[in-house]
Amino acid sequence: MKDCAIIVPARLGSQRFPRKLLQTVSGKPLILWTAENISRIAPELPLFFAVAEEELKEVLEKAGYTCIMTDPELPSGTDRLAVANREAGFSRIINVQADEPVLAEEHIRQLLEVLESGVDMATLATPFLIVEDFRDSNKVKVVTSLSGRALYFSRSPIPYERDSSGSLPARAYWHLGLYGYSAEVLERFQSWEPTFLEQTERLEQLRVLENGGTIGVGITQTRTVGIDVPEDLIRLEKILG
Repeated sequence: MKDCAIIVPARLGSQRFPRKLLQTVSGKPLILWTAENISRIAPELPLFFAVAEEELKEVLEKAGYTCIMTDPELPSGTDRLAVANREAGFSRIINVQADEPVLAEEHIRQLLEVLESGVDMATLATPFLIVEDFRDSNKVKVVTSLSGRALYFSRSPIPYERDSSGSLPARAYWHLGLYGYSAEVLERFQSWEPTFLEQTERLEQLRVLENGGTIGVGITQTRTVGIDVPEDLIRLEKILG
C-alpha cells in the first residue's frame, strides 16, 4: 500500500450553503481555489478529489486534477473518503475540506505529526479570539484532555463557563475541518452505523468518539478560512486580494 495522500471529499448538496463549491470567488470556482492552494503547499503529496457529482468532476478534471466518483447518497465526507481510498490505496490519508481554500503548509505537517503519535485520527484546532465566533453554531468547538485528545466536539459554546461574565473561557478552541487517518481507521469508520451524537450535532467525527476511538488534536495559531455561509465569500475575496 502506498504511503500518504491528500483526499478532498466534495459534493454540491451542502445544507447550509448549497452549491457553494462552484460559487465564483475573484473569477474562479471555490473548489479550484482549494485545489490550487493544496498543490502549492503540499506538492509532494498525491492529491485526489472524492466527488459526488459529475459537475464537480468536470470542473476539476478540466483544471488537471484527479477525481474519484463516489455515491451521492453516502452519509458523510468521511464515508466518501473511505470509499475513495479503496481505489487510491494509501496507508495514511490527509482529509482537507473542499471549502477550506486558505491552508498553510504547517497545517499539513502538524496533522501528520499528530497522526504519528498513536491516535486513531488527527485534527487541528485554534484558540477563539472573538466571543461572537465562540457563540456561532457554524463554528465547531472542541474540548480536549490534558494529553491533547478530543473529549467532545459541539456546535454549542463549550466549555460552558458557569460563572462567566460573558468573556471567552480559557481553552476555548475552534475546530478546523482538517483530519488525518490511517486506512484501517477509515475502514472501521465506514463499518460503524451513524451514531446518535453524530446525527444530532451533524458532526461526523463524533462517530469515532462514540465508538471508543481516539482523536488527537493539534493546536495551531494559524487560522484557516472555512466557507459556511454566503457572507464568508466576501471575507475570502478580501483575503485573496
